[in-house]
Amino acid sequence: MRLPGLFQCGVLTWALIASSLTAGAPTSQPAASSDPADLEKLGQVFEFLRSRNARDYAVSGPNAPNAIEESRFIELGGIPQWVTIRGEDRRNPVLLVLHGGPGDATSPWGWAVLRTWCSAFTVVQWDQRGTGRTLSRNGPPPAATLNLDQLTHDGVELVEQLRTLLQTNKVIALGHSFGSILGGRIAKARPDLLLALVGTGQVADSQRNYAVAYQGLLAKAERLRDVRALAELRDVGPPPYADGRGFGVQRKWSNLFEGADVFLSSTLGLALMAPGATLRDANAWLDGQGISAEALVPETSRLSAEALAGEFKIPVIVIQGAEDFTTPTSLAAEFVRRLRAPSKTFVTIDGGHFAVFMHPDRFLQELKPRVMNLK
Repeated sequence: MRLPGLFQCGVLTWALIASSLTAGAPTSQPAASSDPADLEKLGQVFEFLRSRNARDYAVSGPNAPNAIEESRFIELGGIPQWVTIRGEDRRNPVLLVLHGGPGDATSPWGWAVLRTWCSAFTVVQWDQRGTGRTLSRNGPPPAATLNLDQLTHDGVELVEQLRTLLQTNKVIALGHSFGSILGGRIAKARPDLLLALVGTGQVADSQRNYAVAYQGLLAKAERLRDVRALAELRDVGPPPYADGRGFGVQRKWSNLFEGADVFLSSTLGLALMAPGATLRDANAWLDGQGISAEALVPETSRLSAEALAGEFKIPVIVIQGAEDFTTPTSLAAEFVRRLRAPSKTFVTIDGGHFAVFMHPDRFLQELKPRVMNLK
């Protein structure tokens, strides 16, 4: 089945990793099976690294009496769903990270990438229904339950429970890519539960997204005089596409131009070395990206610019990579201009679609002054 339109970031992660593992492998001979002793040795290395990372990336300890570091399943929408809560001071505002993909959970690698954020926020990561450890625990969700309405309901329940668990009303939702859609829906459904909505890799117009991204990629290739990029982009032409090849070419060059291919490959290594992780967890993370995309991409691709923007009753902040060729920066700026809210902010930082994770400290510099004094 071809996944239409937008938000194949999660599937891309899996495809990129798979292609990198097979790149250059000989095709004329069958692959040799691994020696059990080699696998055992590799397993020992991973266990050492997981133990080391648990120690080095810890936020709690005798010098942090107000810290919180918890990982647990929380009942949401009738099923247990995986949530991690980490912060150096539980009195700090809560930052709920809504991952993209759909299905591309951040928790397998966010323990490292977002570690510095734990000094300013209590950082909550959630493996949404159908992905990550939530998928591993429950298995693939019934098709009738994997949709935007159900995920929104799950997200509202989570915020309600976080407010009680952490005894605070200072909860900020931060949505990346697909998560920016989900964050917007949660904010519209229950604005009373949130201080602010923050978007990055902001989804602004599902129906125009690929056409605008194509023109941006072509212009970038022309500026760089990249002969190969120009040839491939001109060969597939602008969307709409009859099959997945055109989308694949766009996604290839958006990630190469943004430098995201290196970042996405690194997430697999971090997932395998995550404190307390297992190979089963990594497999569930990868499997969830395909499962979630199959169910959710057709729905998200139909969303209009008007439905995504509209009216918000809380402040809206979009911090976007300056050269985002996946969810184009120009459309994100239009999104902010179009929406109605008590206050709204649009700012760019270096990077592309994954700027929030590739430049987390720079992102934090822009985020903190805009949310810390909200009441």
